[in-house]
Amino acid sequence: MSKPVRIAIANDYVVVVAGVAAALAPYADRVEVVELDSRMPLATPVDVLLYDTFGQIQADSIDVDALSHGLAGRVVAFSWNVEPELVKRALETGVNGYIPKSVTAEELVDLIERVHAGEQVVPAVDESEENFGAWPGRELGLTDREAEILALITQGYSNDEIARHVYLGINTVKTHIRKAYRKIGVSRRAEAVLWGIDHGFRPDTERRMRNR
Repeated sequence: MSKPVRIAIANDYVVVVAGVAAALAPYADRVEVVELDSRMPLATPVDVLLYDTFGQIQADSIDVDALSHGLAGRVVAFSWNVEPELVKRALETGVNGYIPKSVTAEELVDLIERVHAGEQVVPAVDESEENFGAWPGRELGLTDREAEILALITQGYSNDEIARHVYLGINTVKTHIRKAYRKIGVSRRAEAVLWGIDHGFRPDTERRMRNR
């Protein structure tokens, strides 16, 4: 029996990495999550580093070497944002695969195994809103897109900066903002920032490593 693929999950939000790890837990015979990082460099040698783009720079702008810290065999982007030009540029920067969050947990495991085996995986077009994992505000009915935009507002980004960051048109960004504001019960940006600070939308710094 082959050994499970050793993986680390990286994102600026503890709830995000924990959510992905929990979804992968039933597949421990195929993938072993050995490290969860929020705003910290990789510290454990792994086969695959899964980089979740929620609330942070997109995969075409990451420094793959700095992110992997020389300890990851391969780096995979994990995102709802599958704009073709973004995916193309991410692969050009050295990302070994790009997985959409519309996959199931079993599909994610399969794709991680394929990347580990040397294949470059790319997303198929999928417009599903039923995306993978957890994110801040999900329990309040925020979609992952609304939550990510609210996270960026909390971090001080303007609407124009958010549009460039998430590769959406400015009017689409404004629509997501209006919907998010209704769901959290605010009407002004300053109120949204304060709400975000109080509800886990500021980036975290934490590392959790599997006890061996």
